[in-house]
Amino acid sequence: MKKFVLSLTVLFSLNFMYAQDIMLPAPRKDGGKPLMEVLSNRRSLREISDTPLSEQTLSDLLWAAAGVNRPDGRRTAPTAMNMQEIDIYVYTAEAVYLYLPQEHILKHLLTGDFRAEIARQPFAQKAPVVLLYVANYERMTRLDQQQKDFYGATDTGFISQNVYLFCAQEGLNTVVLGMIDREAAKSRLGFDGKAQLGQPVAYPKQD
Repeated sequence: MKKFVLSLTVLFSLNFMYAQDIMLPAPRKDGGKPLMEVLSNRRSLREISDTPLSEQTLSDLLWAAAGVNRPDGRRTAPTAMNMQEIDIYVYTAEAVYLYLPQEHILKHLLTGDFRAEIARQPFAQKAPVVLLYVANYERMTRLDQQQKDFYGATDTGFISQNVYLFCAQEGLNTVVLGMIDREAAKSRLGFDGKAQLGQPVAYPKQD
C-alpha cells in the first residue's frame, strides 16, 4: 500500500512538473561557426539519440527557428506580409508545448508523450524534441485557400531551414518529416490551420 501511495505521489509530482509553462533562458546570439562552414555541413540525418537537449540548447534552437530578432517583433525567419502565421509546437517525451516567440517561453498544452503522432517513422519517435509547424489560419484571413496553402508551405520552409542550419552549427541531427498524421495533430491540439511538417532534433546516435 505504501509503495502504491508513493508511486501515485511521484506520478502526481511529475505531472505537475511537466504541466507548467517553461521560461526559456535568453538565447545565445554571439559566436558560432562561419556561415559557409555551416552551409557545407547542412545534412538530413536520421541517426539520432534520445539524450535530452538542455534548456539552453532548446532556447537557442527555437530562437534560431523563428525567434524575435528586432525591436519591432520581426523574426529570424521571414513570412509573407509579415503574417508570422507559422506556429511551432514542441513535442517531448513528457509534454507538448507551443513556442511563444514574443515572450520566448514554452506554453504547456498537454502532458504525455505524443511524439508518435508526428514522428511516425520509428527512428524519429525517440528524438528528445520533435517540432511541428502549423500554418495558423486565424492570421491568414485576408488570403484565399490556395494562397494559404502556398504561403504556409513556403514560410514553413524558411523556418525548417533555420533549424537545419542551427543543427549544423551545434552538431545536432535533424530531418524534415512530411509523413505526419495531420488530422490527429489537429484533433488533439484544436488549432485552426494546417499542420505542415514535423522536424525531430537530436544529438547524433552513439555507437
